[in-house]
Amino acid sequence: MRKTIFLFAVLLLAVASLHAQGAAPDLIDAHVHYNGDPAFVQKLVAKLSAVNGIAFLLVRPENFESAKVEIARHPDRLIGFGEISLDDPHATDLVDLVHKAGFRGLGELTSPLKNYDDRSYWPIYERAEKYGMILLFHTGIVNRPDPDIPSDISVDRMRPTTLDGIARRFPKLIIIGAHLGNPDYAWAAEIARWNPNLYFDLSGSSLIKKQQDYTFFKSIFWWSGVVSPHTPNNAANAFERLVFGSDIFNGEIEEFDRQLERYHKMLDACDVPPESQRKIFAGTLWQILNRKP
Repeated sequence: MRKTIFLFAVLLLAVASLHAQGAAPDLIDAHVHYNGDPAFVQKLVAKLSAVNGIAFLLVRPENFESAKVEIARHPDRLIGFGEISLDDPHATDLVDLVHKAGFRGLGELTSPLKNYDDRSYWPIYERAEKYGMILLFHTGIVNRPDPDIPSDISVDRMRPTTLDGIARRFPKLIIIGAHLGNPDYAWAAEIARWNPNLYFDLSGSSLIKKQQDYTFFKSIFWWSGVVSPHTPNNAANAFERLVFGSDIFNGEIEEFDRQLERYHKMLDACDVPPESQRKIFAGTLWQILNRKP
């Protein structure tokens, strides 16, 4: 048993080394839900290979073991994230488990019983920060698959503004807010403006909802090229607070292509420079993945 654990640990170190030393990808998808189906993984890996891409694979605890096998088979394409509950009484222990499994982050964190920035969750974030993890939070509206089933879920606890206090309290923690806080886009962008460790993806319905007026997002990411005490002291394009995310779930691999096309159309409509687009699609997250502790 100990020999097996040792060999698996060696394998995980090799996987980490491949990510650190390999050539930069052209795409990093920060938001892919693993459904436990090996056939889905094969389709996903084929998509990623076609675009020289990597995906953050969001894995529920019951699928940790099968996901570890799939990630080990495709170390150049898949990076594991643990999809834990913040309200689990053993949440900090689960962070340890996720880390020992070789996963690089936690997420998609969603449906908390308290606001994300509630201090009772701080030990979880502190542990994740210690391990250099990336955290992916759901922000904004959430679906309701079966309205007949009672649930203790409130979008008010998942507003993007709740990430502001976390980003400030844990400055070494990299945070991604999914869905740009839909529909609280302005709040999401404004808190990302002042928190260099906070990013958002635009997965979900927003790029469908706004497809007739993608230039709308210029009013959200407004500070590009603006030199002022009221803007960050750097020359980065404001849209660089975004990263790519497809939000594939239930194995619907077709959403990958659809979301990639929407991102390109929106960024082109907003005249986002090619260099900034490269950062959005891969460069930002690649740099984070390869940063030194």
